[in-house]
Formats: sequence, structure tokens, C-alpha cells
Amino acid sequence: MGKEKTLQNKRTNKFRQFLPFYLMALPGAVYLICNNYLPMFGIVLAFKKLDITKGIFGSPWCGLSNFEFLFKTKSTIQIIRNTILYNLVFMLLGTVLAVMMAIFLNEIRSRKLSKLYQSLILIPFLMSWVIASYLAYAFLAQDVGLINKTIIAAAGGKAVNWYMEKKYWPYILTFCYIWKNIGYMMIIYYSSIVGLSQDYFEAASIDGATKWQQIRSITLPLIRPTIITMLILSLGRIVTSDFGLFYQIPKNSGALYSVTQTLDVYVYNALMKNSDFSMSSAASVFQSIVGFAFVLITNAVVTKYSKENALF
Repeated sequence: MGKEKTLQNKRTNKFRQFLPFYLMALPGAVYLICNNYLPMFGIVLAFKKLDITKGIFGSPWCGLSNFEFLFKTKSTIQIIRNTILYNLVFMLLGTVLAVMMAIFLNEIRSRKLSKLYQSLILIPFLMSWVIASYLAYAFLAQDVGLINKTIIAAAGGKAVNWYMEKKYWPYILTFCYIWKNIGYMMIIYYSSIVGLSQDYFEAASIDGATKWQQIRSITLPLIRPTIITMLILSLGRIVTSDFGLFYQIPKNSGALYSVTQTLDVYVYNALMKNSDFSMSSAASVFQSIVGFAFVLITNAVVTKYSKENALF
């Protein structure tokens, strides 16, 4: 009895000790449950023909017909291709640029300048895509846009109707994504670099290593686990696109669909036109399954060649 009471007292004291941390985590846990777990009950919609009068669980089952409707569309291959290719470009280009900027930022010795640059680079990430779309329109508008009115007009060229010319949009969308998200990605890599022991760099300096040699032989190998983890997580979203980027920036222009429409935008447009909730649920299930499969496959490959850098 004495031992049991002692153990109980220890557990009580431990709970009281960590109670402030539990309270701090409570809002995040509630948000996670409400935003990520409760909606999972809607997965059944992907396999049902929704009848609003009967509700989700009272509606009849329809097997895989919702998935058939999703993949029988003429532009399905084009939409999935856009989604995957854009994500691959964003992932590779974003990783390279974010790592470069994190390394450059770490080389700034002035603390005030470092904080200033961090804030300036992070501001676009805190901005909504709606505001970003208005900024893009200020540059791209045919009549009053900054590019047409100043740069092209000064060069004596003809104004371009950017929202009708699809050949420019892979570059515009890539630029907008990098501009908005590079700050967040850079902070992740910067925090990893800051956490590295300075002993390695001091020893390298004594041996006469240049900055580039230190970056290549010390910094990059030591932040490799962070890079691999971020790439695995990015591959988990390979068929999920940033809706705000592909819907707000091109203004949902039909003339640009062949290069701007991704799976999320297509589902949203179909939902607004047809109110087909079951089909949109089927698309979400498809994205989740493919993303989960990519994470498992990528992690298995990483485990085979470098087990210590695997995610799990």
C-alpha cells in the first residue's frame, strides 16, 4: 500500500508539474481534432450517393462510382499532370533557394540586420492569397498594370493580356509560390543551421577551410536530415495543390485552365456548379491515399540507403 501511494503521489506531482504545458497544448489539440479528425467521418461520402434529406449515413451506397466520375473527365490527366509537376518544381526549387537563403542569412553577423531580413522575407508568407492576387493584378492588368504601363510601354511594345496568355503562367505561378513561401521554408532550415555546433566550423577554419568548403562539407551534411524530412512531407502532398495560388492569382480564368487548373481547383469548380459533395469527397480520399503511399515509398527508399535520416 505504501509503495502504491508513493507512486500515486509521484504521478500527481508529475501531472501538476506539466499541467501548464498541457494547458498550452490544449487549444492546438482541440483545433487538430476539430479540423483534422472530425471531418474524417465525411470519408463515407466518397462511397455514397448523397441525399440531403436522408443525411450522410442514410444515403445509399454507390461503390466507386464517384471515383469513376472523377477520372472519366476528359481533362483528368491534364489536371493531375499539372498538380504533380507544379508540386515537383515547387519542392525542388523551393528547397534549393530556401537552403541558400538560410545559409546566407546565417553569415550575417549583425543581429539587427539578420532580424530585419528575416521579417522582410517572412512577411509574404503571412499575407493571404487574396491580397497577393490583388498585388499580382496590379502588375499584370492589361490596361493599368505596372508591367504593361511602364516596362513594356517604355520599350515601345504592345500591351499583353496576361490573363489570356497561358504560356506565361507556369513561370508566374512558380514565382508567386516562391515569393510567398520561401520565408517559411527558409526559417526551418535557418533554425537547423543555427543549432549546429560551432566547434566544427572553428576546427575547419583552423585547418584553412574556406566558407564554401565549410558549407559543402559541414553545413549541408549536418542539415541533411531536415532536408530529407521536408522532402518526404512535401511528397505526401504531391497531388494536393495550394488552392489560393491556383484559383486567386489567375482569377480562375477559363483561358488558362490547361496550365493553371489543378485537382483542388477542378473539384471546387465542380462543387460550385453541380453541388456534388460526394465527388469532392472522393477527390479528397484519392489525394490522401496517394499522399500516404508516396510518404511510405519515399521513407522506405530513405531507410534503405540512410536509416538514420528516415522519418520513421
